[in-house]
Amino acid sequence: MLEQTLPGEISHLKMLPANRRLNVGDEDIPGMKHSSVLLLLSEIDDELTVLLIRRPSSMKDHAGQIALPGGKMENNESAAETALRETWEETGISPEKIEILGRLSDLYVQVSKFMIHPVVGWTENFDGLHINHHEVEKVVFFPIKLITDKIEETEIQTLTGILKVPCIKFDGEIIWGATSMILTEFVDSLRGYRVIQQ
Repeated sequence: MLEQTLPGEISHLKMLPANRRLNVGDEDIPGMKHSSVLLLLSEIDDELTVLLIRRPSSMKDHAGQIALPGGKMENNESAAETALRETWEETGISPEKIEILGRLSDLYVQVSKFMIHPVVGWTENFDGLHINHHEVEKVVFFPIKLITDKIEETEIQTLTGILKVPCIKFDGEIIWGATSMILTEFVDSLRGYRVIQQ
């Protein structure tokens, strides 16, 4: 991938729910947490595919949502180190099977005060998954080609009430929020060959 300017906010805004913001305010900084997710790619039936997970309904943050493997950064980890560790803990895919391709733009999630640092990786296949059911309810193999300029909307029940959100619908699942923003930036980056080289 070529190192060029990422679309960042241009892509994120396409999938930003109403009444939410991307910018970090002064009031956000004291409680802000840093996390990393892995947009892990492979091919299934010759289609570029990303591994997504559904978070259990019992989780504290973003319960029941479709997400990328990932979690909170610990002990001065880099974004890539966190993403690889969390992917291993959640799906059983070892870091040795993953090649880091680069990074996408950081993304602030106002409702949970997480600053997400997305990492892009490649694995030869998704064989041998060992799902940690404390952290993952379901694995979803999502074909990247399904992300288009046509954006659907749906209503989601959230902690703050019913929210009308832009989304991607696939196999009975609703992909929205930070996950849809990160996926959209990745596709926009592919179109313009814009992914930050590690």
